[in-house]
Amino acid sequence: MLPQEDIRFRAGDLSLSGSLVLPNGDGRRPWALLVGSWLPRDRDGAFDRRRHPGWFAPPTAGHPPGLLARLADALAERGVASLRYDPRGCGDSPGSWEETDLFTRIDDARDAIGAMRSRRDLDLRRTAIIGHGEGALIAVSVAIADPAVGAVGLVGAPARSMRDVLRRGVAQRSRTGTDRRHAAVDAFDRWSEELIERAERREPETTLSIADEPVRLRLAALEQAIHTPVLALITMLHRNVVIAHGAVDAWADPDEAALLADTLADGGERPAVDLVAGAGHDLSEAGDERIGEIATAIAARMQPRELPPVLVAIEQMSEEG
Repeated sequence: MLPQEDIRFRAGDLSLSGSLVLPNGDGRRPWALLVGSWLPRDRDGAFDRRRHPGWFAPPTAGHPPGLLARLADALAERGVASLRYDPRGCGDSPGSWEETDLFTRIDDARDAIGAMRSRRDLDLRRTAIIGHGEGALIAVSVAIADPAVGAVGLVGAPARSMRDVLRRGVAQRSRTGTDRRHAAVDAFDRWSEELIERAERREPETTLSIADEPVRLRLAALEQAIHTPVLALITMLHRNVVIAHGAVDAWADPDEAALLADTLADGGERPAVDLVAGAGHDLSEAGDERIGEIATAIAARMQPRELPPVLVAIEQMSEEG
């Protein structure tokens, strides 16, 4: 992995911890925010085993680093800086993952972008956001409202309602056993129908048993995801988009990627679509060269954008400071 700067930034009522990777060279670099997938994960995109002991089995021998860490290195090799961070209640960030709703996670991503805008080494005119799994929903939500975000990467992204995506994923994992060795995955899958029913009734919380420990889970995140499908949001996304998806993804079926691409094309966009043969949700089966191809596609689409006046002012102040 390349050298990285540990940073903290204000996100709502908390200070979240992250890593900024800067490629070699001087001047302002294009940069991307990387947002992780479902369940508690650390800034690298790996399952958060430290703050959630017992939830996840140990990594297997030879398992590569988390997807976000791999993407950060690949982007840096192509001259693109990146920020990735520990979500609330994961890694070195305070708070509780179990109690954080989806809209708060979206706000945290917006705050991460805002925190970087005063830096003299990052180019505000060439900004991307890359979301993996649930992070794709967050990425699209942020990009729609932020005119400075010029490129969006969607990896293992859901398209339909989380109700449908969860049910299909549970069925696939039940057939294949994918990720079921993790206590948290097994618990969420076994109780998925009850979770969906309770969320749709807008019950505030429920208790799951994970590794024989009771876990109190707020249901707002699931209820919000059920009623905020990426497919509906992406009709408002007029950006350069790269869609990458593992061909054997057991969390979001590859059909989701095709549906997203078709919807963007119907709206006049021309997304790049990359189906990664033999790879699952985290693309861990893909070699570094294959991850590099995804990074290359994203970097090529980070074209300079016109900035709104407030960001022009921030850009000028950072140059004068």
